[in-house]
Amino acid sequence: MNYSIPEHRLPPLQTLLEHLDQARRVVLTTHLNADGDGTGCQAALLELLRDRGVEARIVNPTPFPQGFRFLLPESPEGIEWVLAAGSSEADVWCATADLCVVVDTGEISRIGRVRPMVSDLLTLIIDHHPPGERPLEGPAIRDTTAAAAGELVLDLVTLAGGPWTRPVLEGLYAAILTDTGSFRFSNATPGAHHAVAELIRRGVQPDVIYRRIYESVPLRRYRLLQAALEQLDRTADGRVAWITVPMDRFEDLQCEPGDLEGLTDYPRALEGVEVAMTFRSVPEGVKVSFRSNGGVDVNRLARAFGGGGHVRASGALVAGSLEAVREKVVIAAAEAVDGGTVTPSPAYSGT
Repeated sequence: MNYSIPEHRLPPLQTLLEHLDQARRVVLTTHLNADGDGTGCQAALLELLRDRGVEARIVNPTPFPQGFRFLLPESPEGIEWVLAAGSSEADVWCATADLCVVVDTGEISRIGRVRPMVSDLLTLIIDHHPPGERPLEGPAIRDTTAAAAGELVLDLVTLAGGPWTRPVLEGLYAAILTDTGSFRFSNATPGAHHAVAELIRRGVQPDVIYRRIYESVPLRRYRLLQAALEQLDRTADGRVAWITVPMDRFEDLQCEPGDLEGLTDYPRALEGVEVAMTFRSVPEGVKVSFRSNGGVDVNRLARAFGGGGHVRASGALVAGSLEAVREKVVIAAAEAVDGGTVTPSPAYSGT
């Protein structure tokens, strides 16, 4: 069965493709602490734009994860696809670009310091999250029925007639693979499986991509996990559990945000747990990752602290000390598990 684009996505996708074809230089960005979905989409979009004669560079609010660099197109001599936000190269590229494409988020706060760099550019949004309180403005496809932003970019590439090269195929497969938790999560819908079946049909090797992402782990990640598991805790009734990242070990091991991928799965896997969280200190406050085993809408919980995301996977950046934020968030999570009202709290805006 050939892959087909859902009809309701066709009009916004056509609009986006028209804007891409009118551009000369494009800035590609995604949310803070980019994951496999954001980076996979960026790799695919780089290749799509190159194929259509459009120059593009990636400028993210936080460093591009080393573990996903293999997805990027091969660089012609002298070209670096990823420009560090705050660098002179990124400043010049953003100042001379005529279009920005934001993937895997649709909120101003989630693109952090990139926002002022692209605020004068026409911005296209490709996102599968519920809308937030401060949405980016511009032509968009926002579809929460998509398992990942990669599913929407696949539709865009399909509408464009390709290219079906390695960065497109592997980038989009990695996007859907990681955002569905290797097809373990509830968003592993028939549409998601239909999408990856098309990518496999066109040449993706699932075992190769899985090994590159999940079975090529640097030793530092296990050392950090070892230290973090010593701080695994839960409420008395066992329905809320959390893990705290020891930042001294994080720094000593020279870890990067990508090394935290999947950490919240450990408290979530405990018997009886309904909401799991990971806490880690950052200069702006405390990063909190929320995961639900189904009964609690953690998107609502995260929004109470200025964050957001999905019903079962969300995040927030909260101002305050680690101890104070953790206590406040754990209490709110316990209330949410009990069906209580989550009270909004002062939070760092992320801008």
